Amino acid sequence: MSSRDVRLSERLRQIVDALPVRTGLRVIEIGCGSGGATLEVARRVGPTGHVLAIDRSATATAQLRRAATDLIADGRVAVHTVAIEHFELPAHEPPFDLAFAVRVGALDGRHPQLYDRALIRLRDALTPQGRLLIDGGSPLREIDLRVR
Repeated sequence: MSSRDVRLSERLRQIVDALPVRTGLRVIEIGCGSGGATLEVARRVGPTGHVLAIDRSATATAQLRRAATDLIADGRVAVHTVAIEHFELPAHEPPFDLAFAVRVGALDGRHPQLYDRALIRLRDALTPQGRLLIDGGSPLREIDLRVR
């Protein structure tokens, strides 16, 4: 797969289509896997946007790095191997506008002991108006980061 040849499952295409993505946005994908959604979101945010892809799997992030070499070189995509509950936005990095996750146990209820920590990490990485969307709605649902 290259950054110019993105193929998504129908379910993932519906999720990406439901994201409020526009040119210039800064987006975090949590649990990026091999990066199909990352590449498509990078295309949609255009040359002035930025996508930060994170996943706990070194194998998955290595696959994405290979697929996105051109976007990484252009500074449009960054990839980090880290679990969301351990993620920290680097000091030099501006906050993000939007975060989304598909099948991330710390956010979807499968690992409830990690939920609060994950929300704190995301709240710290997003602008005050930043939004967190996860799968489980039609097809997405929003998590309110202002509470807790």
